[in-house]
Amino acid sequence: MNHVSASSLTRVLYVEDDPDIQAIVRIALETVGQLQLRICSSGQEAVDAVGEFRPDFLLLDVMMPGLDGPQTLEQIRSIDGFADVPAAFCTAKVQPQEIERLRALGACDVIAKPFDPLSLAAQLRSLYAEATR
Repeated sequence: MNHVSASSLTRVLYVEDDPDIQAIVRIALETVGQLQLRICSSGQEAVDAVGEFRPDFLLLDVMMPGLDGPQTLEQIRSIDGFADVPAAFCTAKVQPQEIERLRALGACDVIAKPFDPLSLAAQLRSLYAEATR
């Protein structure tokens, strides 16, 4: 049994409009990673859910209809108490200039799709630990 410290990652808010990828991430983070996961299918749904769910970490798809990932992060960060929640983007577009652009928006990293479902939770825990040091 893991001893959960106050600074450990427990709750992840994941924003992704593709149901197939949602299913993979649910297995990767809930089953493999033993994390509490809230999946939102749109940026607006995430903005609406963040106050009630109070995530430790945000994982955002970049390209979505309506609010895209960067716009969603900007809106969440403007909500009281969420300015510093660590966030990562998940995208198939991983050119260096795109990664730099997303990091400049305040993401601690960019996770390339397709990602390894078995190591995703460990990757998020590592990013979280780095961001909250």
